Amino acid sequence: MAAENPMERLQEEATCPVCLEYFTEPVTLECGHHFCRACISQCWEGSDTAASCPQCRETVQQRNLRPNRQLVNILVLVKQLSLQVAKGAGGDGVCERHQEALKLFCEADQTPICVVCDRSRAHRTHTVVPIEEAAQEYKERVQSHLKTLREEREKVLGLKATGERNCREYLKQTQTERQKMVSEFQQLQQFLEEQERLLLAQLEKLDKKIVRIQNENVSKLSEQISRLSELISEVEGKCQKPASEFLQDVRTTLSRCEKGKFQQPEEISPELEEPVSDFSQKTIVLMEILGKFKVNVTLDPDTAHPELVLSEDQKSVRWEDTWQRLPNNPERFDTAPCVLGCEGFTSGRHCWEVEVGAGQYWAVGVARESVRRKGEISYSPEVGIWAVRWLGNRFQALTSPVTPLPLSRFPSRTRVCLDCDRGQVTFIDVGDEAPIFTFPPGSVPGGRIRPWFRVGGSQLRLCP
Repeated sequence: MAAENPMERLQEEATCPVCLEYFTEPVTLECGHHFCRACISQCWEGSDTAASCPQCRETVQQRNLRPNRQLVNILVLVKQLSLQVAKGAGGDGVCERHQEALKLFCEADQTPICVVCDRSRAHRTHTVVPIEEAAQEYKERVQSHLKTLREEREKVLGLKATGERNCREYLKQTQTERQKMVSEFQQLQQFLEEQERLLLAQLEKLDKKIVRIQNENVSKLSEQISRLSELISEVEGKCQKPASEFLQDVRTTLSRCEKGKFQQPEEISPELEEPVSDFSQKTIVLMEILGKFKVNVTLDPDTAHPELVLSEDQKSVRWEDTWQRLPNNPERFDTAPCVLGCEGFTSGRHCWEVEVGAGQYWAVGVARESVRRKGEISYSPEVGIWAVRWLGNRFQALTSPVTPLPLSRFPSRTRVCLDCDRGQVTFIDVGDEAPIFTFPPGSVPGGRIRPWFRVGGSQLRLCP
């Protein structure tokens, strides 16, 4: 194809007609045509006599290859001139191999090439387009991706802003809770100090009362001892007299002996007044009111008796006289209408509240993780259950034997407080914050402890 301009014509003249690249070690045949030494040698490979020129087909001698030094110099000038033309035209770069302007783009190799590369074997079968056209096409594709990336960046920036806003809100909430907790503990400290002063004052008052009663008793006893000693001496003297004299006025003697009997002194009873004796329970109530140890308890459906129906949020349970078709897994109670909480505790203090509806029977408390689930079970600490229950018209603590609990009203909302470290369980009437019953420290041994509920003809709901 004819060259479009002198520069391209010059580049064609400096190109080997075999490899279509700039000459490498150019040689001239007898016919005057030029080739790379390696290219012509490859064309004549296997022929020891005369051969033809690949371009004009004229017969030539193989060994008559003359190096063309002038063409070598021209090649250097062509490469330099091509470089200058490319730089002067503001091209997109220069081919490192041919020192030609990168004016084309190979679609197959996804790389810019020069016109010499386009004619080479490496790109001869590839789709090649002008570099500007390729740049426009790929810019549109990149712009599409760029739009997506910008949208993604906006999303990330939005998430960052939301996270920072939430963080500030959460920090504000924790600061509010911190101030609230400090205030509550200051109130608790004030309460404890007042209780301490009251207790010490009552103990001091009790000390004085004990000493006063003891002194009065000692004085009275000393008087009785003196009077009794005199009476004993007098009676002993009468007993030594003759019968006739002894019997004279014997009625008076007997009367004085009867009147001289020992009079019991006032007993010392070191009983504290109610505010002090109830101090430990009030402290427990106040600590639980603070809510520091409240936990979010949910019901475990895998342990629920088939007659118990759990709500979707697993926060309430009711009894129905219908046996549900549920898998009889090892965790499920199959005889007693019981259910356990999902949460288990091995250390620390925890409390939760249970709201009970009107019903004939219900019980709340805690149980060992290993409490018996199958067959008839009893309800006592010996089997791993520590609880209180309502039996229609009476309230009981499930001790062994059960302990009646005198309550003035029906406890519609009960707080269960578990202290794993002390092995203690306390039940509190949320209505008036009055203690209901406490299994004393050491009652609950170590191990995993879970909330326990029994429902019969009633409904229980775990308060948030």
